[in-house]
Amino acid sequence: MAMNRRSFLKRGSQVTIAASLVSSLRSIGGESKGGASAASPIPMVDTHQHLWDLSKFKLRWLSPPLDRSFTPKDYIEATHGLNVVKAVYMEVAVPAEQRLQEAQYVIELCKQPGSVTCAAVIAGSPAEDGFEQYVARFKGSPYIKGVRGSFSSPKQMNDKQVIRNLRLLGELGMRFDLNGSPQSLAEAAQLVDQCHDTRFVLDHCGNADPVAFFPAGRTLPRPAQHSSEQWKRDMDKLGTKPHIICKISGIVSRVPGTPLTADDLAPIIDHCLDAFGPDRVVFAGDWPVCLRGMPLCSWVSLLKDVVASRPEKDQRRLFHDNAVRFYDLS
Repeated sequence: MAMNRRSFLKRGSQVTIAASLVSSLRSIGGESKGGASAASPIPMVDTHQHLWDLSKFKLRWLSPPLDRSFTPKDYIEATHGLNVVKAVYMEVAVPAEQRLQEAQYVIELCKQPGSVTCAAVIAGSPAEDGFEQYVARFKGSPYIKGVRGSFSSPKQMNDKQVIRNLRLLGELGMRFDLNGSPQSLAEAAQLVDQCHDTRFVLDHCGNADPVAFFPAGRTLPRPAQHSSEQWKRDMDKLGTKPHIICKISGIVSRVPGTPLTADDLAPIIDHCLDAFGPDRVVFAGDWPVCLRGMPLCSWVSLLKDVVASRPEKDQRRLFHDNAVRFYDLS
């Protein structure tokens, strides 16, 4: 039976991963010395790790399968065999009155010996009064790397207070995560242009809708939420800005109930990688939110399938090196 290119690569990837696990087990058993073998998988930094304990925090947005606590222990189990060596915690939309408590929670987690979580992006609203005092308390923290906040509308990205506060983040050596709709990408590019000394992160491939990229003739589970061509143009524009990077994440959970393949997501992933270049893209798991679409291990396997033909040095940049550099991880 004929085998298409991605199926061939996927089988090869599965064989490689299996061989890597066998090699790791042999190393643990004393058959290999001198550290990781040549067959070991690329070390990974997960730049978008969610954790929450519902006995500590109120999360009003949860729905199945996310309506329970997800702990560091759960994350270790979810990443078993993936060679995740570091993770950057991402805020989980707690109520505003619990934001400081959330920040303190993750700082303590980062301090724990052996914790894979070593840094964090906390919640904050740059459009609100008090933002300056809130973020200033984290100046010089080795753990708090940035802030993520939402906007009431794309037009708010041109608000003078928002721009002033995001420039402040740059002065503090912190980053800002943009997590808007695909329709807000043009305004996001304008905002980035006005804050040259602040480092930005575009979350979740600009929240591209996979349905917009389904091939002609495929039955659509719902109408596409945006134009694929407009998304490409806006991503290309953002990709020209040297102080913003793109997280390759999020897209697997955009179409719950519809099994997604490497061929479905390759148009989005490949365009992001090409628009931002090999030095400004980072892997992000988005666990456990990714469970709306697939387990974390399946997302990693799918992504590796898509990038398998790219140079190994670029794959290492995507999965590890870029994140270490961008977040100043030791």
